[in-house]
Amino acid sequence: MLLSGHRFFLLIDEMSDVWYNKTNHLQLWGICMKHKKPPFEITNQIIDYVAEIAELVGRLTAASPLSTSPTLRRANRIRTIHGSLAIEQNTLSLEQVTAVLNGKHVLAPPKDIAEVKNAYEIYERLDELDPYSADDLLTAHSIMTRGLVEESGMFRTRPVGVVDTEGHVLHFGTLPQYVPDLVMELLEWTKTSEVHMLIRSCVFHYELELIHPFADGNGRVGRLWHTLLLSKWNPAFAWLPAESIIHDRQQEYYEAINASNDAGESTVFIEFMLSAIKASLIDAIRTSDEMSDGKMDKTTLRWKKIAEYLKTHDYIMNADVRELCGVSAAAANRILATLVNGKKIVQYRIHGHWAYKIHQ
Repeated sequence: MLLSGHRFFLLIDEMSDVWYNKTNHLQLWGICMKHKKPPFEITNQIIDYVAEIAELVGRLTAASPLSTSPTLRRANRIRTIHGSLAIEQNTLSLEQVTAVLNGKHVLAPPKDIAEVKNAYEIYERLDELDPYSADDLLTAHSIMTRGLVEESGMFRTRPVGVVDTEGHVLHFGTLPQYVPDLVMELLEWTKTSEVHMLIRSCVFHYELELIHPFADGNGRVGRLWHTLLLSKWNPAFAWLPAESIIHDRQQEYYEAINASNDAGESTVFIEFMLSAIKASLIDAIRTSDEMSDGKMDKTTLRWKKIAEYLKTHDYIMNADVRELCGVSAAAANRILATLVNGKKIVQYRIHGHWAYKIHQ
């Protein structure tokens, strides 16, 4: 995994405990901080973010498209997977990720395709996972990295470090013999702490990255678990593509991790993640408002729904329009004909049926 475009994780087979201890005090967090909370401060900025996010969540009512539209939920889930994997240098575009999940052949590295399929499977099983279970954490890693890494579904057995392009050691993950206990302690703190879940989930995300419990897949699992924790606080978070916001602000994401590493506590990372969560909520609310009949006429609303659908699908058909817009087959045909005449979409045949795609 690249950090700030210059850093990557490297397995190190021969390294003394003494060198580890001298190099980075952060990797011994669990040894020094047993039965205490991970180090962070609750700043005024964090308090403001928590209040603002709580207010925004309240605006995502049960009647919003996010909670009622399977199509919108699937589109957001695809954006989530694309964003999380793109951070880890997966080369597939959003359109290619969509095609893979629609069962289409995509010309791309097999590893990248496998990452997409694995990620989709575990995100679809989010409701089954206990966010405080080490066994479930390992299960998630097993599915996320299936067929991709040797130590899939298990804590790493070798040391790991972060080095820059010149080979300078910047940070060490926790020594492997301490990893299981530290993960258990982190899960227990996350479960029992009285700190607001918005903050706790950020702390867990950062501390898991710091411990670096897996040989590969730490970032993907950390972001998945962050979403899982938030979804237990409010189910709407299961469908919010916060990972796509992080991808758009990838440089800031790694800078926040690096700044927290330097400071020896996660405050900067918490502030960054809360800002990303706030941004994803604002985006979701904007989409919800735009899809409200009170905000636009039916023609514009229907086009908005169809355009959103076509962002993650190669084409749309009559049956899809019927589901999206809640209309009859005849009405769907009229809607599509109007959009064709307006040169917003083009019509073509696929497998003997009419299909429609965005006009180029």
